Amino acid sequence: MNLAAVPSAEFAPAKINLALHVTGRRPDGYHLLESLAVFTRFGDRLQAIPAEEDSLAVSGRYAADVPLDGRNLIVMARDALRKAAGTRDTFPVAMALEKNLPVASGIGGGSSDAAAALRLLGRIWGLDIDAAEMASIALSLGADVPMCLAARPLLARGVGEDVAVLPAFPPLGLVLVNPGVPISTPQVFSALRKRDNEPLPALPARFDFHGLRNWLAATRNDLEAPAQEIQPAVAEALRALKKADAGFARMSGSGATCFGLYETGNVAKRAAALIRARHPDWFVAATRSTTAEANE
Repeated sequence: MNLAAVPSAEFAPAKINLALHVTGRRPDGYHLLESLAVFTRFGDRLQAIPAEEDSLAVSGRYAADVPLDGRNLIVMARDALRKAAGTRDTFPVAMALEKNLPVASGIGGGSSDAAAALRLLGRIWGLDIDAAEMASIALSLGADVPMCLAARPLLARGVGEDVAVLPAFPPLGLVLVNPGVPISTPQVFSALRKRDNEPLPALPARFDFHGLRNWLAATRNDLEAPAQEIQPAVAEALRALKKADAGFARMSGSGATCFGLYETGNVAKRAAALIRARHPDWFVAATRSTTAEANE
């Protein structure tokens, strides 16, 4: 294989749960979800090159929060893909992660990094693994990883493994805000008072900004209330977005990152600058979501 012709970097976008309904719980304890999720132009970046031995280095704003041992989802993804490859050549790789997304923040940072590792190493190693098998490997790493493997606007159901990509979904102007507090996902789920909530309503007939905003107003993030009880700073982040004239604001995933919707990218940039000036210690990013077509 001509390694020089193989792209050695992969983007790991932030995952934003625009809506997230908890609809039940399986006997094994996993929660059943329905979620509308999009992925952004802002995220982490993973590189990999052939090496004499496996390694992982991390740089970036949130590098200090990332473990480098077997707890790291990139390492777990590498090992799981190598096991699935069997006798095929999966030579050692030196990987380098630029960590721009806050850790344990509800926007799928670790899961997106793992998905990026699967895509990147599958390419570098020249593995002919079909989409179904790759999705199965992704699910073994965590419920969010199949969504992040798709990295397109999608509806996710079940524990996250049932993924339906949404074509013609518009790019959205977004501001992401995290008040600098990690929240434990298991702790948030444990604090849920009701686990058999109503599923998502039917999707809107039109995917324009106003139609989507009106649809979102009829949906929920069922994890938002317990997350606010655990960490009141979530409510502060939502207030900051509303004060910056977000057309819609909600927490993503299990928090603490919140997002605001804006009609244009320029309006989102101005709002982010305003929030950043008021809260210089927070993570604040203006970005746009990507479309299904952009990733083809």
